[in-house]
Amino acid sequence: MKKIAILQSNYIPWKGYFDLIRMVDEFILYDDMQYTRRDWRNRNKIKTANGVVWLTIPVEVKGKYFQKINETVISEPGWAKDHWATLKQFYSKAKYFKEYKDRFEKLYLNTDERLLSLVNYQFIRMINDVLGIKTKISWSTDYDLIDGKSERLVNLVQQANGDEYISGPAAKDYLDVSLFEHENIKVTWMDYSGYAIYDQLYPPFEHGVTILDLIFNEGPNAINYMKKKI
Repeated sequence: MKKIAILQSNYIPWKGYFDLIRMVDEFILYDDMQYTRRDWRNRNKIKTANGVVWLTIPVEVKGKYFQKINETVISEPGWAKDHWATLKQFYSKAKYFKEYKDRFEKLYLNTDERLLSLVNYQFIRMINDVLGIKTKISWSTDYDLIDGKSERLVNLVQQANGDEYISGPAAKDYLDVSLFEHENIKVTWMDYSGYAIYDQLYPPFEHGVTILDLIFNEGPNAINYMKKKI
């Protein structure tokens, strides 16, 4: 069976996001959806000596205008340098920071993308490479898009020749599973519970931070603190 997941891009997402990518054969970035403020699209959390803090990419938001994620423009070009300085400040003492420092520093200091969606994509690809994740990454705009919240997802899975759709649990509130079943597409719900605690700087332990925290602290062992494929 070919497994598909469809999700909006996030900035340096948490480990659960990459577990979802690992579970599927094709991960479709759903960035023609509306950009939402104070969400994960342009920000994520890191651990610091002062507690959990946000790293936020500044973006232009056009009031009540329906603004898609893939139309959202970064408003301050210096954001990447600032983010890298903060990561270096609080993760330089992490066990494996030096091992990955050069790769992430190069990405942060050389990215010149102005579109949020493309920046997110760059980081997702880099982190996939670090974790050895080989899943195909595509865009919803690579396919024909039809109307209907659940109908569009069903159609995307069909166009990608998928037999199974793996979804995050939050979609249980709106996903019409019967439409998938009618097309002989199995729906599986991702389970984000039961993650093991790792050797994280700045206790108490916090699961809901960027996966960079896991990578810098556990390095090549990071994958052992993620889910087993289903």
